[in-house]
Amino acid sequence: MPINQKDKNLLRDLADQVAEIANLPIMAERKEMWKRHNRLERVRPMILVFPEGSWRELLPHSELKCEDGKARGMEWNLRSRLYYHEYLHDDTVIENEWVVSKVVSNTGWGLQPRHKPSTTATGAWGFDPVINEAADLKRLKFPEVHYDEEATQQNFEEAQELFGDILDVKLKGVSHVSFHLMNLYCQLRGLGQVMLDMYENPSMLHDAMAFLEDGNRKIVKQYEQLNLLSLNNDSTYHSSGGVGYTDELPKPDYNPDRIRPCDMWSSAEAQEMAQVSPQMHNELILQYEKRLLEPFGLNGYGCCEDLTRKLDYVFTIPNIRRISISPFADVDKCAEKLQGNYIFSWKPHPSYLVGNFDAQKIREYIKHTVDVTKDCVIEMILKDTHTCENHPERFTIWTDIAREVVENG
Repeated sequence: MPINQKDKNLLRDLADQVAEIANLPIMAERKEMWKRHNRLERVRPMILVFPEGSWRELLPHSELKCEDGKARGMEWNLRSRLYYHEYLHDDTVIENEWVVSKVVSNTGWGLQPRHKPSTTATGAWGFDPVINEAADLKRLKFPEVHYDEEATQQNFEEAQELFGDILDVKLKGVSHVSFHLMNLYCQLRGLGQVMLDMYENPSMLHDAMAFLEDGNRKIVKQYEQLNLLSLNNDSTYHSSGGVGYTDELPKPDYNPDRIRPCDMWSSAEAQEMAQVSPQMHNELILQYEKRLLEPFGLNGYGCCEDLTRKLDYVFTIPNIRRISISPFADVDKCAEKLQGNYIFSWKPHPSYLVGNFDAQKIREYIKHTVDVTKDCVIEMILKDTHTCENHPERFTIWTDIAREVVENG
């Protein structure tokens, strides 16, 4: 159904506000700082905040004004950018653009994960394995990628008509490329059973990883063949935090009409391996991830898993640039290892936003990491914030404290 005129007027008004903010000089300054940061210049510790689950408390859908469902999604997108500017004083760049994503899908892996649902609305589900023996691996299939060009063109034309005279309407294909082999397999096999397989049936685990490596490589190849890859040297979210602004990509010989993996950022992670030894991590998952990452121009690795003892293996990833230093990592040891050779993508613990909110403890916590990373290229990425206990102001206070620490020491 077409968006009604009342909703269109509201959306255009919000777009005007976004465009005004995007044209502020600070946005160009931040963009340049990100480029320098991503090429390993220490400009200062960069700050990004991703409220994630807390958005339902910061910008609840009950406050949206549009009537149509599609329009409400657009409204939330625009209002979230305005919220960033007013309340989240980090280094987010508000761009004067509206991105239309190409309609891309795939047929899946032949098996669908099953979960045991939680009894609470935001509780944790349990694994319900669909791969119970080695023979079940034969039920897996390589995904086939499909591109709906007609739906894509329709979406682009609608956005162009609505925002074209206000925002730069861009059509983008696949721009966030990341590999999650162990996550997918644990969903199918069950995390506990995968842990047992490492000792009892490692050959089955290797067979599964080899299949998923091959399948992911075929997916990327299909993206290339269908010309679906798009540059991500811009505000595109990268790895488990950070943005892609860089003048190192694309490669000098690139063709703007046909983007290659070597022109792009990519990433991988294996959070399920958090408690596994460095040697087993390397043998059972990293060797497969490295081969998938090798064709890409710049890479990131890690998410919430503690990589403190695994960094020597992580350093062997081709074109590795951004490394996630999780809330559970030893920042002192990681700082000694990374120095200024990689982006120290620090994930502060989100628990400081709940319970007894103590501004002084937050200041001391952030200052310790900033002090020990004096020789590093560091960014702090506040994420995995599933709730702020209905205190949105805590995000503002946290970010203002972080900015004061990084600017004043």
